Order: sequence, then C-alpha cells, then structure tokens
Amino acid sequence: MTGQKAIIPIGQIEQRILLIRGQRIMLDADLASLYGTTTKRLNEQVKRNLRRFPEDFMFQLTTKEWADLTSQIAMSNAQSNRSQIATGSQRHRDPRFTP
Repeated sequence: MTGQKAIIPIGQIEQRILLIRGQRIMLDADLASLYGTTTKRLNEQVKRNLRRFPEDFMFQLTTKEWADLTSQIAMSNAQSNRSQIATGSQRHRDPRFTP
C-alpha cells in the first residue's frame, strides 16, 4: 500500500461540516487537515487556481458570523471536550469552503 492515502471515515468528515447562511460549509483549516496540508498551503493553491473552482466554492465569514461560530465551538468544547478548530491568523477570517 505504499503511496496510497487512507480513506477518511465519513463520520470524521461529517463532524466538520457546519451550517452557515443556510449552506453546509467546512472551515478551510478542517479541509486542509483532511487533505494532509496546512491551511496556508490550501488557500495559496485555491487562489492560484480560482478558475478551477465554482463561484460559490468559498466565502468569507462576516465578523458576526465568526464571533457566533467561535462562541458555539467554545460551548461545544466545554460539553463534549472536542478539539478546537484552528484557523490561523486571528486578524483575518479565513475563507470557508462549501463541501
């Protein structure tokens, strides 16, 4: 099996899908993790290849959406001890991807 990637269990993907603006989305950090790369590298590749992605492939959260999301994550972590989502720089809200 050298050179082959492991198949990711569907449950591991589903737990990373969020509902924002009525759309199912995945944070760029979670998507990068699934692909085994860094968030920075994923975003670089998307920017370099924008024409390959549908127009609605990603969007940036508003300040309020980001605050609501981080609040929900903190509450979820307190209740289920789930690891926190890492998104890189706190000054910039990273794009969110629609699965």
